[in-house]
Amino acid sequence: MRLYKTDLHLHSVLSPCGDLEMSPKAVMKKASEMGIEIIAVTDHNSMANSCVYQRSAVQFGIHYIYGVEIQTAEEIHVIALFDNWEIARKFNKELFNSLLPIKNDPEYFGDQIVIDDEENIVRIINKALLNSSIWTFETVLKKIEAYGGFGFPAHVDAYTNSVISQLGFIPQNSKIIAVGITAHCDVEGLLKKYPYLKDYALIRNSDAHYLADIGSGTTDFYLEEPSLSEIILACKNEKKRKIKYNWRSDGK
Repeated sequence: MRLYKTDLHLHSVLSPCGDLEMSPKAVMKKASEMGIEIIAVTDHNSMANSCVYQRSAVQFGIHYIYGVEIQTAEEIHVIALFDNWEIARKFNKELFNSLLPIKNDPEYFGDQIVIDDEENIVRIINKALLNSSIWTFETVLKKIEAYGGFGFPAHVDAYTNSVISQLGFIPQNSKIIAVGITAHCDVEGLLKKYPYLKDYALIRNSDAHYLADIGSGTTDFYLEEPSLSEIILACKNEKKRKIKYNWRSDGK
């Protein structure tokens, strides 16, 4: 077993808030330069670009996990990860159909671009991706579990679109074992403010929308191999898999 440097939350050109420089080759080249070995591109409410970015990741020797950042009915952001594309594709179709029927305003939010392996634009998604699903937070978690994926609330230290900012707490009846934190999160301060977060694995990600942000937030997982199942074991601190934190887990 060894440490794997990961970033499980960043965006592509599909996310309207993402920069057009976030092309597959550019993203994976920068990730490789930053020493990232496991990556998940998690665009807003869609995995339409996943396969193109997965093939680019392979070219750079990076293990790719299929992912998406879901906005729930309560406007909570949740990361959903999948190892298998066919399963992820079916989940993605159901998720897209659950989005409110609102048209994107490219002049205000930006274009929602789907590209091919040569980075040519093949289509534009018109339904607004910076939008909520009709699924509630609890429904999203149950859907992810039903499809055999791994879900966790994104950026819990953020002032908007986090489970804490929207609900004020993490529901205790949920099966959450990990939460995401922002690249520059003050972990000790966060744990002091919300001591119960010590019960969850903390996954730091970049949430990069621009190339310069890739590598700004990463997590080191001690794993047998680069896979989602191994990451889940590390989040549970089971079978000698673990997360190597750069801060004291007791928040002191």
